Amino acid sequence: MIRFECIDTKFSLSNRESVRNWIKNILSKYNRRAGEINYIFSNDDYILEVNKSYLGHDYYTDIITFDTSSYSEIPSAGKSDRISADIFISIDTVMANAGEYDATVLEELYRVMAHGILHLVGFDDHTDEDSLKMREAEAESLELMRTLYGELLPQKSINI
Repeated sequence: MIRFECIDTKFSLSNRESVRNWIKNILSKYNRRAGEINYIFSNDDYILEVNKSYLGHDYYTDIITFDTSSYSEIPSAGKSDRISADIFISIDTVMANAGEYDATVLEELYRVMAHGILHLVGFDDHTDEDSLKMREAEAESLELMRTLYGELLPQKSINI
């Protein structure tokens, strides 16, 4: 089950069922399935508190991904193909980064949403080489949405 929640922001994700389908397709590409995935959209202040409280980092960020797969799976002999996570996204930072990276807010939002999923399937971005692979996978994920829906799914409102 993929859920979307908003905390301390007026943002609301449109086209939820289509976005769920897109995320499931990204996971499928990497031979994974959705377990319990929670996207939590919030503002910079909320993300900063999550970053301080759980990671000991005192800075703003666009996304924080907590892999909760091991908490939701029944222990078994093999590794499960189900991905579970809590993914926190700052709409404030997404909007700022869109301007900085010369992207639409919608492109940046979906890129960040895919970024969290890509971390969960094994991509990293700590080295230049890893970052390049992550960016390529993000671009492929956005292209997958265009393939599925003919364009990036519009939002009713991006204002917060």
